[in-house]
Amino acid sequence: MFSQVNRRGLVLLGCGKMGSAMLEGWLKQGLALSAVWVADPHPSDWVRGLAAKGLHLNAGFPPDPAIVLVAVKPQMMAEALPQLAPMGGGGTLFVSIAAGTPLARYETVLGAGTPVIRAMPNTPAAVGRGITAIVGNAVAGEKDMALAEAFLGAVGQVVRLEDEHQMNAVTALSGSGPAYVFHLIEALAAAGEAEGLPAGLSMQLARATVSGAGELAQRSPETATQLRVNVTSPGGTTAAALAVLMDPDTGFPPLLRRAVKAAADRGRDLGK
Repeated sequence: MFSQVNRRGLVLLGCGKMGSAMLEGWLKQGLALSAVWVADPHPSDWVRGLAAKGLHLNAGFPPDPAIVLVAVKPQMMAEALPQLAPMGGGGTLFVSIAAGTPLARYETVLGAGTPVIRAMPNTPAAVGRGITAIVGNAVAGEKDMALAEAFLGAVGQVVRLEDEHQMNAVTALSGSGPAYVFHLIEALAAAGEAEGLPAGLSMQLARATVSGAGELAQRSPETATQLRVNVTSPGGTTAAALAVLMDPDTGFPPLLRRAVKAAADRGRDLGK
């Protein structure tokens, strides 16, 4: 899976939370440390530790890497991207996980003949359970898409988008989504405490409930709607809670619509 990348090299421009999560997943799947070049002005202790074992940290770039992963914050793009220009032109595939930065911006800096793929992964990639949406520019052919799909598929599912404009919605849903789930765990644990449970026990129950329900949803052939119905006895405790959570004015549906829209709007702003 990583033979081409191990031979030619992988460049990570930026290695923050998301870049580190993906790198951790790839290393577990067989990516060689010696094939990784990281450029980051403020590397984490974890990345520094990997550098002591063979990863190339802030040490220039290989002449012809297989993939360059652009993982800097959109606000840093203007300063960071020009240093990659010498690798543009067609021999190297560029994959960007920067929210809001359009394909056209990369083409302007790297050259119109450069294959560029926008990708939006999420942090469960660190445990091989991520999901990434990808879309390529006109130069990125099926071979490029397949390479990106195979590489990103090592840390979770990969889906292809029909149009780049869908990327802001993906960012708001699955890219930012893990944070929503983590906050759900926090809120659920706090609610348990409010009902008299010890903090540690309440958090243990909340974490196991959310992760277990997620795994069931992933494995079950039934829809999420049917799984919800399966748990809900008429007139029971779950039904009482769902009457609150499914309220059309104050429940989850309108709240999540507002949250996802806010994230998507921010992505559009970053792309301007």
